[in-house]
Amino acid sequence: MPNLECRMYEPRFPEVDAAVMIQVKHIADMGAYVSLLEYNNIEGMILFSELSRRRIRSISSLIKVGRQEPAIVLRVDRDKGYIDLSKRRVSEEEAHACEDRYNKSKLVHSIMRHVAETLDIDLEPLYQRIGWPLYRKYGHAFEAFKLIVADPDAILDALTYEEKETGPDGQEVSKVVPAVTAEVKDALVKNIRRRMTPQPLKIRADVEMKCFQFDGVLHIKQAMRKAEAAGNDNCPVKIKLVAPPLYVLTTQTLDKDQGISVLTDSIKACTAEIEKHKGKLIVKEAPRAVSEREEKLFNEQIETLNEKNAEIDGDADSEEEEDTGMGDIDLTNSGVNAD
Repeated sequence: MPNLECRMYEPRFPEVDAAVMIQVKHIADMGAYVSLLEYNNIEGMILFSELSRRRIRSISSLIKVGRQEPAIVLRVDRDKGYIDLSKRRVSEEEAHACEDRYNKSKLVHSIMRHVAETLDIDLEPLYQRIGWPLYRKYGHAFEAFKLIVADPDAILDALTYEEKETGPDGQEVSKVVPAVTAEVKDALVKNIRRRMTPQPLKIRADVEMKCFQFDGVLHIKQAMRKAEAAGNDNCPVKIKLVAPPLYVLTTQTLDKDQGISVLTDSIKACTAEIEKHKGKLIVKEAPRAVSEREEKLFNEQIETLNEKNAEIDGDADSEEEEDTGMGDIDLTNSGVNAD
């Protein structure tokens, strides 16, 4: 079985005054014992006096077993392996920087560990030949991994290490050899591309659109076509009826700013078209990136509305909808994609 235990960084211990990510293991009489997640879970301690700048009324409200959070290193005894830490001395800026670094390091570590496990090799030599040299050269291996997605040869082929062997005369000699074998390179690149290839962002905007003129529904359909026409190959725009008079515009793109810009132009085109027929468009939610959770909740909302609409008999043919031009639109035959 390969040894898959290894710290994330080359130094075995953190520097004093560094912010590190810890996980609380258990609480004792004097303080809390924690694991330093970036340093192969070596043990540290936070005294109760270092939990908060304020008077402590309840220990349980300040620190909980299992919680992960940043802490500042106060002292390191490298011989005995003792590390004292502080929670109260962490500034907000240091906390954000620590969390950002840890999240990147955790992804790098996960990829490195998976490669070692897949190839049945120890993890630490993999770090010695690939991971830590990339940390030294690029500031963080995460930055190098991002470059590997597009051009693995330029990054990995440049890595070398010294290998010692005994010469014909019995003397030990060193020679420089490639750090990355073809097998390791193939597994590493596949894992990096699978885990780090950018995923398209979904950009969404919510609007209300009304037109009370004769043939109002047709005017709304035309405005929807104008909105979709404002999209492009990189940011195709779709507009969807939620429930009159609410519509949602969406696009997917790798570039957040570009997606927001395209949807903004799409709304302008839609507004100009509907106002030509004395209609009105109100932006309820400006273009913004939405998470998977938000998108899931939105789709559930649409399903609920569709179920309610299906229960109302004759709703699609009501006289009121024909008069207002705000009723449900037959997107199937309108040339507008409802998805």
